[in-house]
Amino acid sequence: MSVFKVGVLSCSGEECLGGTISRLATRKVLEELKVVETVTLCLPLYLAGGKEERNFAKVFPTISVDGCDKLCAKRSTEKYSGKISGFIDVSKIIGSENALNTTIVRNKDLTDEHLQMVDKVAGEIVKMIGSISSDSFSEKSFRGCSCGNE
Repeated sequence: MSVFKVGVLSCSGEECLGGTISRLATRKVLEELKVVETVTLCLPLYLAGGKEERNFAKVFPTISVDGCDKLCAKRSTEKYSGKISGFIDVSKIIGSENALNTTIVRNKDLTDEHLQMVDKVAGEIVKMIGSISSDSFSEKSFRGCSCGNE
């Protein structure tokens, strides 16, 4: 029996708060809130030609979580693996000024307000995962993928 899986491809931008929030929110979903089998895909590996990452996104529903409106994760996923199931632009949730803030980018510098931003973005990721229906994807999608994960 196959497992319904959803990939989450997070921003890798470390120079701004939006990238940090996107990665922390993705980890929160994966480690605490996941509603289905969720896996994270590594954007730098994906961009460098990681076959497992790209093949997973071709076979399973994938969501991108971008730290700003450049939407690098979304655009690269669509370029190398086809249409994605959804995307989140963190700057639309926490505001562009916050997302592009370059003075607070490390976990140790985060305030309670920033952690609330993480929770809000994580909630949006969970909502998006919940909106993905297994009926929306072909039976082929649930037989496994070339990365070897069943």
